[in-house]
Amino acid sequence: MVTDSEVDAEAAATDLEQAVAVFASVRPRLFGIAYRMLGSATDAEDLVQEVWLRWQTYDRSKVANPAAFLATAATRLAINELQSARVRRETYIGPWLPEPVDTGADPYLGAERGEALEFAALLLMEKLTPNERAAYILREAFDYSYAQIADIVQSTEPAVRQLVSRARKHMTRERHTPVSAAAQRELLTAFLDAARTGEMAALEKLFAADVTSLADGNGRHKVARRVVVGAAWVAKFLAAMSWFWEGVETRFTTMNGQPCVVLMVDGTVYGLLAIDASADGIEQVLWMVNPEKNAQVAVPV
Repeated sequence: MVTDSEVDAEAAATDLEQAVAVFASVRPRLFGIAYRMLGSATDAEDLVQEVWLRWQTYDRSKVANPAAFLATAATRLAINELQSARVRRETYIGPWLPEPVDTGADPYLGAERGEALEFAALLLMEKLTPNERAAYILREAFDYSYAQIADIVQSTEPAVRQLVSRARKHMTRERHTPVSAAAQRELLTAFLDAARTGEMAALEKLFAADVTSLADGNGRHKVARRVVVGAAWVAKFLAAMSWFWEGVETRFTTMNGQPCVVLMVDGTVYGLLAIDASADGIEQVLWMVNPEKNAQVAVPV
């Protein structure tokens, strides 16, 4: 004879299995939202885990739409996390760049669209308010309705329309129209050739007039701690650091949906190099060489 306690235990186990299945089905979207909000795969993973803990202990019988409930929880946690993340970055040594993610394998991101994923876009979103960033991401990357976004960020639909509008204006005003992935790879290849030889004239021809070079090393030895701005200055800076390329092997890969180069020293990953380019040339040179951020960077075969 089956006892009441055994029935209760079986029901609890079944309920937990259902909770796991529901969470697993939306987990890619939760990570996609969290990563775009925070610019850090590590922080995004931690946030998704926090959402799971809340989902596991919540009275799920009260949830009519689990996917909406979980997306709301992830977004609100990310808005709160952004506040503390910005405080932490005040003590960061040198420029801060997003943590790379492997979109070639794409095990987590799960977005219907690729918006707000490239490094340059993530950098621009750093200047948005947390609510603007959330509204923009939910609308542009995941195609949420304005009404859905209003529920998530606890606002009104007209206010959300304003948030998205301001965010779009900022993103389009601050960034030139990017070139295709093929053109980006061509420019990246030409950049590598010129940087290795230290040819200033060749480098300047590749650059937009107001090109910037940013290196994220968080105090790593021999990593620039200031942003270098302007075609002539960046070319001069790169020509002066031609020593860097001795013993450095380069391999192309795809991270954050764009062509990148893995920088390898003695068979291990030293960092990641990416560019942002427009019809005017290379707009940004991004050096991601903080060892703590390169866990997602695999050695291409």
